[in-house]
Formats: sequence, structure tokens, C-alpha cells
Amino acid sequence: MSKNFFLCLFFACFGLTCEICFVAITNFVRGTPFCNEPLWSLTGKTYVWMLPIYVLIPLMAGPLMKKIADMNLFVRLLIYTFIILVVEFISGFLLQQITGKCPWEYTTGWHIMGYIRLDYIPSWMFFSFWIEYLYMFLDKNLNTAK
Repeated sequence: MSKNFFLCLFFACFGLTCEICFVAITNFVRGTPFCNEPLWSLTGKTYVWMLPIYVLIPLMAGPLMKKIADMNLFVRLLIYTFIILVVEFISGFLLQQITGKCPWEYTTGWHIMGYIRLDYIPSWMFFSFWIEYLYMFLDKNLNTAK
């Protein structure tokens, strides 16, 4: 298996898993059960549409991380988060145009046209921190494993 294929598969799975856990925990904290399941079941969800979006992580992150590696961690996280919000907005807009509906369509919180939520910025920054850490770890160790 090629390194790039492995990284794409890994981050697709990681992104989907994080999203399912985030939705489950968020619903639990808000007290809003999902699909009539009890709150303690921690039921989460994601969309198949997110698979190609999360595959973009290693394709975009690798070159970017090398260019901004010397910047302050907080600045790097802001850059990553901005890119995530742009990709989420464009993806939501394109899905709306293609299918007639954006699957995640935000109606609460600080949202922009229902495509992105600005109050999720801290969560995206936390996610970005782990993406950077995991990408650097895997990139280093997959190179030396040959």
C-alpha cells in the first residue's frame, strides 16, 4: 500500500470517527437525543459525503504544514481552522447546488448561510492540533519504516 493511499484512508477514518464522537458528545451535553435513542447511548452520526472531504486532509495538509512549520502553534491552528471552514463552506455550497440540500445545514449557533458554524472554531482548532500531530508522526514513521 502506498504511503499517500494509507494517509488518505487513515485521515478519512479518523475524520469520520471524530465527527461521530463530536456529534454524540454534543448531543449528550445539550440534552438532545438522536434518533429517539437515550442520551446515555451517545449516538452520533456523520455523512458519507464527508469521506472525500476528509481524504483531502493529507493531500492539503502535508505541503501546508511544511511551509508554516516555523510559525507559532496558535497561528498554525488558526490557519488550519480557516482552511477547514473554507472547505466546509465550499463543500456545503456545492452539495446544495448538486443535490438541492446541504446535509449538515446548520440552523442554530453562529452560522454562515447554514454551511459553517463559527462557534465550532475551538473544536476545529482542537481537531487541527491532532491532525498536525498525527500527520507529522505518520509522515516521519512511514518514511523510516521502509
